[in-house]
Amino acid sequence: MNSGQTGMAQAVGVPLPIRVNGVEIPEQAIAAEMQYHPAVSMDAAYLQAARALVVRELLLQQAGRLGLDRTKSKADSGETGDDARIHLLIEQEVETPKADDDACRTYYDNNRHKFRTQVLLVASHILLPAPPDDVQARREARQQADAILAELERSPETFEELARTRSACPSGKEGGSLGQLTHGQTCEEFERQVFCLPQGLCPKPLETRYGYHIVRIDRRVEGKSLDYRMVSDKIARYLDERVEHKALSQYIHYLAGEAEIEGIDLTDSDSPLMQ
Repeated sequence: MNSGQTGMAQAVGVPLPIRVNGVEIPEQAIAAEMQYHPAVSMDAAYLQAARALVVRELLLQQAGRLGLDRTKSKADSGETGDDARIHLLIEQEVETPKADDDACRTYYDNNRHKFRTQVLLVASHILLPAPPDDVQARREARQQADAILAELERSPETFEELARTRSACPSGKEGGSLGQLTHGQTCEEFERQVFCLPQGLCPKPLETRYGYHIVRIDRRVEGKSLDYRMVSDKIARYLDERVEHKALSQYIHYLAGEAEIEGIDLTDSDSPLMQ
């Protein structure tokens, strides 16, 4: 192990070596694994990579103790080597009951708000721009927006003309028209506000990172409930995945509790591997 690699581990606060029942996890392997664990910092990525390799070693050692071989598997996933042995271990040792129709229907009945078609808006806006970090510019943009809004309340028919002459958005050339909107087409802070609006002129400017928006909802089409038959397969997959994830997490907790692990802590319930 070279000094640069030792320095990386020390920099992220992980004592060396990391061992699982006496088997050392090489520093080079952790460094290579980091690419599969994007995180907000190198420290966080390193810790996630180290935990992942410790969990992998736990599973491989358990497969070895049970004498598992991929040829005994009930399913052919195309995996080979260590991945195949881990797959077989999970297949044999982790019980994951499938969601039945009653469970799926109960989930549907308790979460009907999740099973609707999207709200559709036909909207127009006038953008008064201001950089997010310029307090004075944002104050002035808000004052301009309030003034335009007051004018529109007196003369709503002037919206298109004001959009053409005052809006900083390219849509101003089209009288401010944004066309049809569904979730995911505009920035998050704009959507969070605009999809709550009823049809008509919004009585106050909406603030986003871009400035202030005067918004008119020209048409609002509410989403419709989806029939259970249309979403039952999706619900079943979701419930099955949730059960599998929980069962695997519990199994890993069990193996970690029975093992001697040095250099890293897997008992942290906030660890991504345990969630």
